[in-house]
Amino acid sequence: MRVSCLQENLTRGLSIVGRAVSPRSTLPILSHILLATDGGRLRLSATNLEIGINCWIGARVEEEGSIAIPARTLIDLVNALPPDRVDMEGIVRTMTLNLRCGRSEANIKGMDAVEFPPVPVPEGESGIQIDPEVLRTAISQVAFAAATDEARPILTGVLVLFDDNQMVLAAADGYRLSVRQAALGEPLSESLSVIVPARAMTELGRICGDQLKGADSAAAVIATVTPDHNRILFQLPDVVLVSQLIPGSFPDYAQIIPQGRNTRTVVGTAELIKACRTAQIFAREGANIVQFHIHPQGELEPGRIVVSATSAETGDDVSELDASIEGEAVDIAFNVNYTIDALSVIGTPQVALDTTSSSSPGVLRPVGEDNFVHVIMPMHMGQ
Repeated sequence: MRVSCLQENLTRGLSIVGRAVSPRSTLPILSHILLATDGGRLRLSATNLEIGINCWIGARVEEEGSIAIPARTLIDLVNALPPDRVDMEGIVRTMTLNLRCGRSEANIKGMDAVEFPPVPVPEGESGIQIDPEVLRTAISQVAFAAATDEARPILTGVLVLFDDNQMVLAAADGYRLSVRQAALGEPLSESLSVIVPARAMTELGRICGDQLKGADSAAAVIATVTPDHNRILFQLPDVVLVSQLIPGSFPDYAQIIPQGRNTRTVVGTAELIKACRTAQIFAREGANIVQFHIHPQGELEPGRIVVSATSAETGDDVSELDASIEGEAVDIAFNVNYTIDALSVIGTPQVALDTTSSSSPGVLRPVGEDNFVHVIMPMHMGQ
């Protein structure tokens, strides 16, 4: 293999695929990145067997070939090179990659490309088309709510549902639930429901964000599921992310969302985040409990919400915010970290908190939009 490319393009490609490298695998090949010539371009591939990423970068190919190179060494080396042309040559006899850039030259010992697990690429152009900005936003509002505990594998994933002209993403960990709906560009002939690992969705959101900064920002993301329904492929310009699917049935999230409310509190999103961050300083010493004391408007005073946290070791904090409140007064407590996570992705100037009682789930919704809902379980308030 003998190819040349720009250092900045190689750096960008390695940063994309590098996140799929397995750092602590019993298979040494999974700590490598595959470099292969492909249709006049250079293809970079990495996989940890759950997630795989292919990235193509422009290159001048003088001799076809492929070689697997240790990811950490290659990424660190390329990042340290000057912004110049990089010439690479794979030497089959010694299984070494010779790399030259400017006045620098290095030789990296690699492995035979035939040992590298195949990372699939889509066949044909068919698939479900999704706007990259919509997908990136939806992932950011949902993936964080997935469980990190492997005790219930189904909850470590994000439900991805395509039905008619709508996409729904949902994630839950037993303490909170995030659901985001989004319109598709065109209706589908049949519905599709899969569970994708949350980590894969997070990586996809990050790649979408990177793509939106480039020249192909308007290009749709194309999603396809393999015929055996074991994997899903997301195709972007010059990048394909492949993920294993989690088998099983996702819980009926619609049953978790409370249908009624006794109180609706509308408050400024930024102000509420700031009050929660202040409370977090004290809440972290007391099981992360933050209390919300909701007081409706009276004859002589406006509605207000009081955010407080108490720690026997460090002290206490109280913040009072003006709010528009419909319904009854209520005192309710939430995990402050979960509350901040949800408020940080609301995306509108005001947020609505719907509550029924101090022992029932609270529901956060962006004011002015009806495509996102976050349910958070209450915590027991100490006396």
